[in-house]
Amino acid sequence: MLRYLIPRIAWRDLPPMFGAGLFGALVAGAYGILHDQITFTISPEYFTKLKFEQFRWANLGLSDRVFVAEIGFLATWWVGFFCGWFLARRHVPERPRFQAWRKIMLGCAIIVVCALLTAGVGFGYGLWCGPDADYSAWRKMLVHFQIDDQWSFIRVAYIHNASYLGGLIGLVLALACVHPQRQPTIPTPAATSPA
Repeated sequence: MLRYLIPRIAWRDLPPMFGAGLFGALVAGAYGILHDQITFTISPEYFTKLKFEQFRWANLGLSDRVFVAEIGFLATWWVGFFCGWFLARRHVPERPRFQAWRKIMLGCAIIVVCALLTAGVGFGYGLWCGPDADYSAWRKMLVHFQIDDQWSFIRVAYIHNASYLGGLIGLVLALACVHPQRQPTIPTPAATSPA
């Protein structure tokens, strides 16, 4: 167990591991940009009254859509970095780089698909609940942020929360299902005894 908490990593393995982390960060950032463009269309208030305030330090003063893209990238890149790093941690050491990268990309694909599926489930759940459901648990937040279109705001919150959950589920699935390719063992010749 200790080797997973404090891993020993060969120096030669660090560059491809960081490369996998950067690859994961770019994939997750692109996912976040697209994801937030869609959810901004569903509920602009989720961004203008909540996310814009949370990320005001990153506002470049450009259009709302550009700011939404920035938020999407900033909110997700780190998830992808850690996913890429963990996948690389499992596949890079002592394996041919090409094989390791194939496994890492397959793992990233599993994570993205899981995030998309769970986002769809979050969206479907919000639609299924409908605008007249009991949203009393949301009341304090809705009043605090002065949300006018409450159902859209809540649907987008479901989508966002489900996406993060999907990323975690996807990482667990990727680590469990995408097994490192075992190096073939070269049999040692049997010792011959003198006749």
